[in-house]
Amino acid sequence: MKRTRLLNSELSYEIARIGHTASITLCDAGLPIPAGVKRIDLAIEYGYPSIVRTLDTMLNEMMVEAIAVASEIEDKNPRVFGDMMDLFRAHEMDPVLTRVPHADFKELTRSSEVIVRTGECTPYANVILKSGVVF
Repeated sequence: MKRTRLLNSELSYEIARIGHTASITLCDAGLPIPAGVKRIDLAIEYGYPSIVRTLDTMLNEMMVEAIAVASEIEDKNPRVFGDMMDLFRAHEMDPVLTRVPHADFKELTRSSEVIVRTGECTPYANVILKSGVVF
């Protein structure tokens, strides 16, 4: 059995297989997932698992050099945005932050290797994680 926190084998595999600059989208329960992009559905019920808890677990396994968020999150969901940014600092990461309108964010998800759907049910609680390197 793995010693690290991430036990979901499918998600662990996707993090391990992506290379530098590839991206994974972590999203709330309502974000539309484009056809042709792999989906890992972790949603169990409203709010569970949360995007913040899922991100915290993923950051134990994944180096992130850049992120993209919908610009609306800062006004419409400042708590989740702040919690996500706090997690990057806690994991000693300082990713480049790109803010785009939500409609553009949805288009950007088309280039993700995988989209991970959480049970988060708060507005604009989505983030695209661009893989970095550990060296």
